[in-house]
Amino acid sequence: MTTIVAYTDGACKGNGKDGASQGGYGAHIRYPNGDIHNLWSGEKDTTNNRMEILGAILAVKNTPANQPLTIFTDSGYVKNAMTKWLAGWKKNGWKKADKNPPENLDLWQTLDTLCQNRDITWQWVKGHDGDLGNETADRLANLGVSDTGDEFIKADNFNDPPPPSVPSTPHQFARHHQQNPDYDGDTSRLNPNFWAVIPDPINRDKSERQLIMDTETTGLHADKGDRIVEVGIIEMVGRKFTGVQLHVYLNPDKLMDDEVIKVHGISNEFLSDKPRFSDVAKYLYEFMKGSELIAHNATFDMNFLQMEFQKAGFDDFLQTVDVTDSLVLARKLYPGQKNSLDALVRRLDVGKRDRTFHGALLDSEILAEVYLAMTSGQIALAIEDDSQETQETQAVHFSDLSKYASMLVQSQSDDNADLAWRQTVLKA
Repeated sequence: MTTIVAYTDGACKGNGKDGASQGGYGAHIRYPNGDIHNLWSGEKDTTNNRMEILGAILAVKNTPANQPLTIFTDSGYVKNAMTKWLAGWKKNGWKKADKNPPENLDLWQTLDTLCQNRDITWQWVKGHDGDLGNETADRLANLGVSDTGDEFIKADNFNDPPPPSVPSTPHQFARHHQQNPDYDGDTSRLNPNFWAVIPDPINRDKSERQLIMDTETTGLHADKGDRIVEVGIIEMVGRKFTGVQLHVYLNPDKLMDDEVIKVHGISNEFLSDKPRFSDVAKYLYEFMKGSELIAHNATFDMNFLQMEFQKAGFDDFLQTVDVTDSLVLARKLYPGQKNSLDALVRRLDVGKRDRTFHGALLDSEILAEVYLAMTSGQIALAIEDDSQETQETQAVHFSDLSKYASMLVQSQSDDNADLAWRQTVLKA
């Protein structure tokens, strides 16, 4: 059964100080089918800890009891209580080790009751660090300081502008230049350790800049509602790797079926907290602009990219890049043979990696090696031609110069210099 994901947060103005302790809490709930449920509220004379607990209560209370739920909170207090302390409190009659009841006992007992017979996983997320879900929950909590709201957004309405009372969330994600060392590559589950790696285009103005790329999608038809879920790019300048890579997963706002997931291994749960293409479009556009894009069966990738960029307002994307299709190149080099990426890996004996699943960045890395191997013959031929031409030219010159031998004149100054060197250095 697919998992519901909720982000919760609390906010307090004054944190318990008399006359300055208005607080708010919020829950941002994401359903596997793409629906979004935002809730926010607050209370007077409160504390930040109470607001964090009430945010969690809000999420549990407003999700189906028969479906797995993962709650992300930036409160270590809430996460530790639910995963470490609560069982001991209950065993001791709702008393801590010091024999005193925990603070906010009423809320802990309410939350514990709501969690009974529920499949709930508690996760901590670093607050105010660019995580899209956490940033949304934070804005909802701040709305709750002065207002109460309940907004349910159907997946097929994401293109509509949000109502004024609901905070908008585009472009609220953290860009990184390197991948999180804690990311384990597991795309079969929720995995907040993945970072969206979208570096600045520092080499964009250099000549011979090539971007070897691949995409993964929800299906085969860009014109029938399928979307991009992963983009992977390897950068080369002058046929040399620069070390710059781009790698991002995207929430397609739709569920993928099992057959598609079997191909790339990316689950609906994994994508549920990822940015949408519209969130990253301007960064991808600037990174790719002015470069040569190299893709295997490039028509497929370009159709999807053009569709996504048009939705995001970048209609001229294909006019800003040159495109090389390595599949077309392979068919010219190896007519009548299989020219899939796997077939080329075997034929050229390069890029041998575990491809249990197709991944955009992995396939880009493999394609880069395949492309260099396929095109190295052209360079070798050009060098060979240059070498042959040079030898022929030299032969002509040498045969022609022989007739000028009688015109050579002995240099007295050179003879004197040579004699002086021999007397000084060789003692001759």
